Amino acid sequence: MSSLLECQQCPRLAEFLAEVRQKHPDYHARPVLPFGDPNARLLIVGLAPGMHGANATGRPFTGDHAGILLYDTLHKLDFSNQAEATHADDGLVLKNCRITNAVKCLPPANKPLTAEVKQCNSYLQAELQSLSEGAVVLSLGGVSHQSVLRALGLKLSAYPFAHGSEYQLDGLTLLSSYHCSRYNTQTKRLTTPMFEQVFTRAKTLLAS
Repeated sequence: MSSLLECQQCPRLAEFLAEVRQKHPDYHARPVLPFGDPNARLLIVGLAPGMHGANATGRPFTGDHAGILLYDTLHKLDFSNQAEATHADDGLVLKNCRITNAVKCLPPANKPLTAEVKQCNSYLQAELQSLSEGAVVLSLGGVSHQSVLRALGLKLSAYPFAHGSEYQLDGLTLLSSYHCSRYNTQTKRLTTPMFEQVFTRAKTLLAS
């Protein structure tokens, strides 16, 4: 994954990150590496780094609104040692859990192009191949859900996305949730109980 930090395979994203580094020289503003337990049996797949979150801190879901619900939920279910993620050196440790993104670079307007999602898919494929039999992959949002299927070489239409959907795939379980974005949580499309229910199901699967 070290080569990921130098990846510039998507010209639009590389150019955008160069602009961000000019405006925010103290930001990470590079591809964001996965974070957490390298031997985890729970892999959480988000969409892409946020401008003032992972893109700034260099750690997935750290420092932005989307991370508030995620890390609080992980702490409640004993996947982490603390409920908040503010910066890369805040002492947060994940337990049996790792977090990554379908697209590793910040996209303009938080919207990666389909070609960029596909270009980045080889990194997710490698992450999935590193998981042990019986692992759980929890995708946050439809794009992440489809990225997991694509990385496994599966037909997207055969496994439609829905909040709380669950599929057994090649020795893995794919669970999916609405993304914990500011929009989804503030409009109540995704509530705290809804989110916690998906993670509780993940924990149950791992225990079995």
